[in-house]
Amino acid sequence: MAKPALQIAAYLAALPDDQHAALETLRALVQATVPQAEEHFGYAMPSFKYRGRPLVYIGAAKKHCALYGMIPAAFAERLQGYSISKGSVRFTPDKPLPEKWVKDLLLHKRDEIERRWPAVRK
Repeated sequence: MAKPALQIAAYLAALPDDQHAALETLRALVQATVPQAEEHFGYAMPSFKYRGRPLVYIGAAKKHCALYGMIPAAFAERLQGYSISKGSVRFTPDKPLPEKWVKDLLLHKRDEIERRWPAVRK
């Protein structure tokens, strides 16, 4: 099986330029915000895991891009003008997700993983 980075590169290369750029920007933001997150490729899209637990997935469809992963209600309320469900938020390359919102969501999800699954000390 190909390494996740190669699968992600192939996935992104197949997208239209604007979606490719939007998801590369989001990918870089995830890597910068939670540098310990590991890239994976699952459910036919790029994903990130933290301590082996799903953090977020990113993907694109014909008319939008999306950030997948449980979106807490408090975060959904802070984001107006986007299509939001319990499991995803859709955006377009010309209207990307606010960087602060994404960072806050990532840090919240990281902290939740740490709280629910504490690291085992040796």
